[in-house]
This record gives sequence, C-alpha cells and structure tokens, in this order.
Amino acid sequence: MTRAVFLDRDGTLIEEAGYLDRIERLVFFPYTVDAVRVLNRAGFAIVVITNQAGIARGIVREAFVAEAHRHISMRLEAGGARIDAFYYCPHYPEGLVEAYRTTCDCRKPQPGLLRRAAVDLDLDLPRSFVVGDQWHDLAAGRAVGARGVLVRTGLGWRAEAKPEAQLVPDAIVDNLMDAAAWILQQA
Repeated sequence: MTRAVFLDRDGTLIEEAGYLDRIERLVFFPYTVDAVRVLNRAGFAIVVITNQAGIARGIVREAFVAEAHRHISMRLEAGGARIDAFYYCPHYPEGLVEAYRTTCDCRKPQPGLLRRAAVDLDLDLPRSFVVGDQWHDLAAGRAVGARGVLVRTGLGWRAEAKPEAQLVPDAIVDNLMDAAAWILQQA
C-alpha cells in the first residue's frame, strides 16, 4: 500500500477564486509545481480531493471541472510533477440542479472521496496526510486516520482564527511548500 498526500484544490493547490468557472481564473501559487514534485519524489501518491458545489448550484459545468483538472495536470507535468488522481464531489443538498441536490458521503467533511481513492489506488490512509485550507478538509482526513495540515493560503488564515474544538491539526503552516517540508520531516 502507498502513502498519499491528499490535497484540497482551491486555496491549497491553486489560488482561491470563488466558483472557478474559467481557465483564465485558474492561478497557480508560485511554489505549487515544486511542492508537488518534491512529494512525488518522496514516493507519495498525490490525490486532489475537492468539493465542487458550483456544479449542483448551476454555476459551474461539470465538463469544466474536468477541463480545469486537465489544465492543472498539464501545467504540473511541464514542471516534472504529477497528480495521480482527481476526485471531486459535485453534490450540494440545496443545489439547483436536481441530479446533484443530495446529501452524500463524498462532500467533505465526509471521507467518501478519500475512501474511494484508497480503494482505486491501493492507498494506506493511516500513513497518509491531508492538506487543506479549511477545517472540513482536515476532518475528512481525520475520519480515515490520516494526519492533517492546515495551510494559511486561500481561506486558511480565516480557519486558523476560528479553531474547531474537536479538530486539532497536526500542523498549521503558511503554504503548500511548507506543508510538503513538514510532511517529509514526518516521513
């Protein structure tokens, strides 16, 4: 079984853009490619897990989410880095698009995306890490025994200011590169 680093997308891997609906709004942090490449070289599977309620809300086309993930993959590959898989939740209980208006086990903080990735990719969840800018990212990881790193990018600075009593992160760092360094120290 392989160790993984599960990365939230918006605010962690790329800049927070609200409901990302156009490629020109997809902006990489300057260290993103290097951070992912370092984790690749350390032997971690890199898996993006992301809530995409904009699909259920009728704001973002599901086809665009796939296009955005292809764009992210190509940009990373050009820099010698790779994402092993992308998993997203299109659901939202109050969504406008009926097909996606539901309560599910894949919307973070539920751990469904991580469990699905573990089965698909033969991942060792208790030896894995979750990096995100919101408490629900870390809660999904905690539910499967993974360690959690909160980054201050995106909405992370706001999350840090309002700690969750039931959820203590294993680390709080400034950005994805600092998270990668912390993870390598633990491994």
